[in-house]
Amino acid sequence: MTKKNTEAGASALPLNSILDGDCIEVMNSLPEGSIDLIFADPPYNLQLRGDLHRPDNSKVDAVDDEWDQFASFQVYDQFTRDWLKAARRLLKPDGAIWVIGSYHNVFRMGAELQNQGFWILNDVVWRKSNPMPNFRGKRLTNAHETLIWASKSDKSKYTFNYEALKALNEGTQMRSDWVLPICTGHERLKDDKGDKAHPTQKPESLLHRVLVGTTNPGDVVLDPFFGTGTTGAVAKMLGRDFIGIEREAAYREAATKRLSKVRKYDRDALQVTTPKRAEPRVPFGQLVERGMLRPGEELWSMNGRHKVKVRADGTLIGDDVKGSIHQVGAHLEGAPSCNGWTYWHFRKDGKKVPIDLLRQQIRSEMRAN
Repeated sequence: MTKKNTEAGASALPLNSILDGDCIEVMNSLPEGSIDLIFADPPYNLQLRGDLHRPDNSKVDAVDDEWDQFASFQVYDQFTRDWLKAARRLLKPDGAIWVIGSYHNVFRMGAELQNQGFWILNDVVWRKSNPMPNFRGKRLTNAHETLIWASKSDKSKYTFNYEALKALNEGTQMRSDWVLPICTGHERLKDDKGDKAHPTQKPESLLHRVLVGTTNPGDVVLDPFFGTGTTGAVAKMLGRDFIGIEREAAYREAATKRLSKVRKYDRDALQVTTPKRAEPRVPFGQLVERGMLRPGEELWSMNGRHKVKVRADGTLIGDDVKGSIHQVGAHLEGAPSCNGWTYWHFRKDGKKVPIDLLRQQIRSEMRAN
């Protein structure tokens, strides 16, 4: 699964691979305008000043790796400029990016995103339901991280699966504050010594929400700081293609092993709720043309109070009204508008069934073709 960055310059994208090398160099070697979504979890630049200890004097397993250490803010800012420039080059015109960080770096990334022409869509607060305590007791417990979601430009027609996220949230509009646990238990990868394979492994629940909400099956997702492969694992399960870039051999090895055990969900399971406006348009008259409803056939309102007849041109006629399925329903109810598809019912096997059932049958045929 691991490939050297010399292979990344091929005309075809190295899909579902982990590329070995510096993220900026590798991104600059990939085809321009080829990526649908980037999820980036860059070094935080935590600026730790010595070890952290718990009240019992045991050492906290904090992020003290070499890859998170920068000589100054100026050096970190230059790094941020370079990798974001490379990332923006890779995005399709309607592509988007997610970045995640802590208070140490997220504000610097946000400013640079705007400097480079990205269009910020939302900032999301990931509130950790089980954060690490602040053992020094000199500051508030760091109980959240911030994600920034931005399109390539203010003209981008980015993907946003509003109805799918609403369904994930039990029918309520998804908010910009997400309460999810940090990565623990069976999901936390361990090395041969039983220690954390990566100090900042992200939970799959976080990537699930991001990818379901802002990508579609078959999209290409790039993670330039791949780590142990959470983005790739969730992308693979959800039927998205991924490209990971990771320079640390130990992380690549852990990610490769992890991904070998991941299986894609079946096709039906990958379908998500879509907005009505995204469905193919089906005129009511088409039901009449195809004989699914006959001229003269009677329809009843959902409350059973009103009855009308279907006409040959796809309009309805009642005692004192005629017009479209929507116009007639609104008139009879004395309402400003009416969804005729759910309002009107026909008889099938002695039961009243909404005419929307017939529309869905036609839509299923259209999708199949």
